[in-house]
Amino acid sequence: MTDLGLQRPLDRFVGARTATALGKLGLRTGEDLLRHYPRRYTEPGRLTDLSELRTGEHVTVMAKVRQATIRHMRSRGGVMMEAVVTDGVRELALTFFAKHAGSLRPHESRLLPGRVGLFTGDVGRYKGKAQLVHPDYTIVGVDADDEQAALVEASRPIPIYPASSAIPSWRIATAVRTVLDPLGPGDLPDPVPADVRERRRLVDLHTALRGIHAPYSDDDHRRARARLVFEEAFVLQAALARRRAETAQADAVARPGAPVERPGLLAAFDARLPFTLTAGQRAVGEQIAADLARPRPMQRLLQGEVGSGKTVVALRAMLQVVDSGGQAALLAPTEVLAAQHLRTLRALLGPLAEEGMLGGAEDATRVVLLTGSQTAAQRREALLEAASGRAGIVVGTHALLGEHVQFADLGLVVVDEQHRFGVEQRDQLRQRSGQTPHLLVMTATPIPRTVAMTVFGDLEVSSLLDLPGGRAGVTTHVVPADNAAWLDRTWRRVREEVDAGHRAYVVCPRISPDDPADAEPADDVDLVSEEEALLFGEAERRRPLRAVLEVAEELSALPALAGVRVAVLHGRMTGPEKDEVMARFARGDVQVLVATTVIEVGVDVPEATVMVVLDADRFGLSQLHQLRGRVGRGSDPGLCLLVSTAPEDTDAATRVQTLARTTDGFEIAGVDLELRREGDVLGASQSGGSSSLRLLRVVRHADVIAEAREDAVAVVGADPTLEAHPALAAAIDQWLDPQREEFLERA
Repeated sequence: MTDLGLQRPLDRFVGARTATALGKLGLRTGEDLLRHYPRRYTEPGRLTDLSELRTGEHVTVMAKVRQATIRHMRSRGGVMMEAVVTDGVRELALTFFAKHAGSLRPHESRLLPGRVGLFTGDVGRYKGKAQLVHPDYTIVGVDADDEQAALVEASRPIPIYPASSAIPSWRIATAVRTVLDPLGPGDLPDPVPADVRERRRLVDLHTALRGIHAPYSDDDHRRARARLVFEEAFVLQAALARRRAETAQADAVARPGAPVERPGLLAAFDARLPFTLTAGQRAVGEQIAADLARPRPMQRLLQGEVGSGKTVVALRAMLQVVDSGGQAALLAPTEVLAAQHLRTLRALLGPLAEEGMLGGAEDATRVVLLTGSQTAAQRREALLEAASGRAGIVVGTHALLGEHVQFADLGLVVVDEQHRFGVEQRDQLRQRSGQTPHLLVMTATPIPRTVAMTVFGDLEVSSLLDLPGGRAGVTTHVVPADNAAWLDRTWRRVREEVDAGHRAYVVCPRISPDDPADAEPADDVDLVSEEEALLFGEAERRRPLRAVLEVAEELSALPALAGVRVAVLHGRMTGPEKDEVMARFARGDVQVLVATTVIEVGVDVPEATVMVVLDADRFGLSQLHQLRGRVGRGSDPGLCLLVSTAPEDTDAATRVQTLARTTDGFEIAGVDLELRREGDVLGASQSGGSSSLRLLRVVRHADVIAEAREDAVAVVGADPTLEAHPALAAAIDQWLDPQREEFLERA
């Protein structure tokens, strides 16, 4: 939709007062309002089940008036009217107060027994009964301009919009009609080309907006929704297809590796590997090697379960580039993970990473670290080795994106846990040299095919499905937090593992008990959402989340853990402090590590066999899966204990129960997508607006996404600049501008 008139502020359409109320819903322009779709529809004769009302909830209900009475109040003066509405079984009170009875007569004349209306307000309780105080309402078939309009209104579906206390659903409907009714088909340029609409049997945009906001039948709004879902998928897939086309036109240096007659680092590395590559590692390695050998930039996503051997695959790709005379950069999301990668790569390479050092191999290279917390001397040395080309592999965090970082010949960028980095950051590093480097993205969060098409649509996807031999696996149990006997057994179980020479992680959602701002929340779940606060109850809302510093003290004083060496790890520590703690934990000087989610990815201590996650119900499912992947990485079996207070039949309970039930990352990812808000899945805009993708659900609409991808590839292939499709180009620019491309970042 590109009509400039619809980009005008809402007060030009509906007046300042209504525009201010709509602004609280994030609606600023005429187009924003037209794209604010109803969440459901109700039929005039279908009443809301009043048993589902929760105290404190803002609701819109359809109910029938049973009675309405006005009486004087002796205690406080004035008058009140109480109307009772019903769903046929249960009742809800509507209470109005005024100084004089005359002020309430208009309500009394409208709220006649037998009439049906929509009533909105915040649910309260008075003497144990549910009530709405001064609710907004509209009476079906009465609040219309004339009798004929009333008859039409009484027979058609009524849209119920996402609303707020500032503006009820039917006032939103009135505002929508104010913007929509004057528009004709020619006022709404359609981003879906006519031939695509015809092939998919979809209505045009004008018909769709009329059908979703002002349907005459259920078929109208169903057809409209189907078309608008397709539109969102199509615009997104066209954007991704355009990105792929642009990248395909870029030049890259082919990196075929060392010639057969003179084997290089990669051959030497393969010869010294103490284990055999899995079939999956070999197959994916061949795909990547072929990509690197072409003069077009590789754009590949490498996904696999925690512990599937992605690092070895990535290292083999980096060595192929070094053998070709280039350099590789490995970008990690945290300093802990960057330092871990440095240790892992150096350990895997051995003498092959010691160029110029005593004992170094003849054709060795160097692996250096570049992070923000290094000393000036360390940073200067790392920068010099990167710029001179002496370092074949440079490992770092966001510091690698600094403008002072230069490479002699950057041939490959490897990004670990890609959802931590934005598209612009990724491109910034790729463009650091004259020609576009190859790109390999690694993620340990398994991604269903539909999500991969949607979120990583500009990348080719490779999957590692098999785990290296010798892994004993992890058993997971949910521990009720209010069961003292189970908790006591949890800590005795930790002691048993420590006594057997193993290590334990204890994960907490916060750092300090006295600073709520210290929470290190999950990426994909609010620590305490309003919805879950209602389900958990007020006591749960007030219960402080467990914090690293207090838990470490408690464990040090616990008789079951007497003599066990406990340390902490969290985000307020400096890089060197974190490195030192992890090194002590790896050596066994520390036996129990109490940490926040800084250990979520990449930390590799094979001796760690048990993990206790406190307040596990407050973490996201993908994050719990990542955390669990820190144990059971050696030959000894792992144990994960999820301490939870989640009541049955809540999303939080589903998260922990799913993790306890399965270790299948693809199943976990599917459940996670069903539970999470779609804006989180696709990355709602962080710039203050709402996500442009309002209806598309990547699990539910798998077939639609596949069809949209097919059509978008054909359209962009025939017209890469979209010169013949200005409405589509405008929709891409408007919906998915650089500030709103977070949908490309998330898994």
